[in-house]
Amino acid sequence: MSASDPTRPPSAGVKLTYDDLVHFPDDGKRHELIDGEHYVTPSPDTRHQRIVLTLANLIWNFLEANRVGEVFGAPLDVVFSDIDVVEPDLLFVSQARMDVVTTQNIQGAPDLVVEVGSPGTRRRDEKIKHRLYGPPRELTLDKGDMLTTPLLPGLVLPLTRIFSAPHT
Repeated sequence: MSASDPTRPPSAGVKLTYDDLVHFPDDGKRHELIDGEHYVTPSPDTRHQRIVLTLANLIWNFLEANRVGEVFGAPLDVVFSDIDVVEPDLLFVSQARMDVVTTQNIQGAPDLVVEVGSPGTRRRDEKIKHRLYGPPRELTLDKGDMLTTPLLPGLVLPLTRIFSAPHT
């Protein structure tokens, strides 16, 4: 089974819900529901994790000095609806919208979602999750892109810094 394939064929009219999802085994994999369809992704490789942790650390440090919200990383459920529950790599919730943060999950859309692309999840992240997240902004290392957002004024992160995480 590839990482972007659903774990079961769609059944006519049968959709899984968040109640179903919370009863899945804690197997170290990412379980998500998109329009009631169950998707499962194996745990990410070490390169992916280095990139995510580097980015999370840079944003965390920025937020320590600029208390405008909070950053979270997977695994953490983002519950858009009872049949749409995803686990983005990173997400940011502004101070003004902290009411969506609960002890167990995020109830509604975060202000910012970051998905680090990988071959196994690219189709799902770019096509299927797109309708949940809204218009994406794709950044690439090859173009020398910088990560910026008006949600975090003053944060400017060159992708070269994010992708140059130490390799052991």
